[in-house]
Amino acid sequence: MLAIEQLRSWGLPLVEPGQIIAELAANAVTHGRVPGRDFRLALTVAPDVLRIEVTDARGDRIPEIREAGRGLVLVEALADRWGVREGPVPCKVVWAEVSFAAASRGSAIRRA
Repeated sequence: MLAIEQLRSWGLPLVEPGQIIAELAANAVTHGRVPGRDFRLALTVAPDVLRIEVTDARGDRIPEIREAGRGLVLVEALADRWGVREGPVPCKVVWAEVSFAAASRGSAIRRA
């Protein structure tokens, strides 16, 4: 996966971010798909934090944690923070942050 190679080139951990990227991308393909439109993945590194953003064309379908699904449960467990924000109409952006600082891990869902 190209995203994993990018993380590797930055010298960042691969496992947790890779799983988050895979889940958010799979959700975009499964739940955010509109014929003829793809999703967009953006990775941003700031001091001690990796931000993962997946933009899809279904701004009307806001993701939520459900008992039947495991994807966002996994994202919540692996990310320090995650949330959803409106993208350019008609899109939405689902984002997650992974901190590489020594601080304790905890997650919070936020709408930004």
